[in-house]
Amino acid sequence: MLYRLLADVVLLAHLAFILFVVFGALLVLRRRWLMPVHLLAVAWGIGIEVLGAVCPLTTAENRLRLLAGDAGYSGGFVEHYVVALIYPGALTRGLQLGLAAAVLLINAMLYGWMLRRRFW
Repeated sequence: MLYRLLADVVLLAHLAFILFVVFGALLVLRRRWLMPVHLLAVAWGIGIEVLGAVCPLTTAENRLRLLAGDAGYSGGFVEHYVVALIYPGALTRGLQLGLAAAVLLINAMLYGWMLRRRFW
């Protein structure tokens, strides 16, 4: 029971991290000190997608699920939860690179908008 709860906590933390990677620039509007943290998170998120690596949070969640007696899953968080919701097929390399490009584009647009509005 405890391992299943911990796996769910890791799952929610992973989702929060992904949302921070994609939309964290909006938090930077109010809390400028978050900018270096956010840019590091963006670099990490893009790197995971471009390299085709598995995030350590996915590994931790799978390990906790196995300890709870549940089955883990193959692939990464995005493929298992997010892509499965949005796209019925498997995560392809092209889609993975597209996700990385989308993260880069969204953040470039948000930071560009902030620079033009002189938020700094």
